[in-house]
Amino acid sequence: MMKFALEGQRVLITGAATGIGRACALMLAEQGAEVWINHLGQADASAALVEQIAVAGGRATAIEADVSDPDAVAEMFACIIATGPLDGLVNNAGIIQEQGFLDTSEDDWRRIMAVDLDGVYRCCRYALESMSGAGRGAIVNIASELGQLGRENYVAYCTAKAGVIGMTKSLAREFAPHIRVNGVAPGPVDTAMVSLEHMSEEWIAKELAIPAGRLGRPEEIAAAVCFLLSPAASFFTGQMLGANGGAWMGG
Repeated sequence: MMKFALEGQRVLITGAATGIGRACALMLAEQGAEVWINHLGQADASAALVEQIAVAGGRATAIEADVSDPDAVAEMFACIIATGPLDGLVNNAGIIQEQGFLDTSEDDWRRIMAVDLDGVYRCCRYALESMSGAGRGAIVNIASELGQLGRENYVAYCTAKAGVIGMTKSLAREFAPHIRVNGVAPGPVDTAMVSLEHMSEEWIAKELAIPAGRLGRPEEIAAAVCFLLSPAASFFTGQMLGANGGAWMGG
């Protein structure tokens, strides 16, 4: 595996108990970073991940917080920063719902925005306050190719992810050159989110109808995240890496 020179970096990953977040935690720890594993109601999975990282010689701490709750996010960052500065943030926590626009209630809309967009805003705000004081840092926001393509029956999710893309580019301009803000816009990835629990059989079939002809692996997204957090990406800011199997080929 390529080395990303992340030794000694302290990185928070939201939604890190499973899926892409879990893969990021494992890879970042393997690369020498100390990772904070944010989760919500997944204490057992988070504890098992912390143990797995520790057995491999890495450093990890689980921390529970609902990113849609302003007070919980404030408390989480206070806890982390009390032990030292934060070098990196991966905004990965997210939810999805397949629902026609006219069937999407105000509560449905607000629930997705609260996690997928507002949660990113809150975590970026606290991280950037810390990083600005230190004069360094890197943030990676996990968006989606659906924020670029759009998709019927997913308007709330697509809108939130499009907002994450715009936020990423705007923050990159505002906090350059000392703090880099980038994103990854995955295509369909083999996680619980791409399952019949969240998507119809019709939409899962459409997810597979991309040039790569398969679902991505969480580790493939984690590799992009590690790169963007590392010194190897020192000339990258405001970029959205399209780890999407060719689902979106726009600029």
